[in-house]
Amino acid sequence: MPPGAGQQGGPYGTPQGPGPQGPGPQGGPYPGPGQYGPPPPTQASNAGTVVGLAFAGVAIYFVINVILAFVALGLGGSGNQRAAFAAIAILLALIAFGGGITLLIVRKPWSKGLGLGLMIGWALASIVSAGFCTGLNPGMYT
Repeated sequence: MPPGAGQQGGPYGTPQGPGPQGPGPQGGPYPGPGQYGPPPPTQASNAGTVVGLAFAGVAIYFVINVILAFVALGLGGSGNQRAAFAAIAILLALIAFGGGITLLIVRKPWSKGLGLGLMIGWALASIVSAGFCTGLNPGMYT
């Protein structure tokens, strides 16, 4: 006879822990029914804050874009227009994506909305103006 074959529980010995019906009310690793305590408090939704500040971020980006457009036109009239437009295009992308990702990393509701809004504003300005307002249009450099 193999070792342990005649013992209760099969060849591996007696079973350890609770049976198939779960732990008993006398103790065990889990509390009995109704002993879990109150449920955790629910958090208020911040969706309205995020959406509202996303719209504000788009508006802020458009204001920054207009200001830097005047700067680019002023710099372009005094010298190398292509270099001025390229520098402003890089600056706009850094403001939108660098600032947007930095604000997303903060992980507060207001910063998430504002960061997303800056990036959405850059994308909208690029699409609506065919890349002229963000420096993506290659016609600006030829």
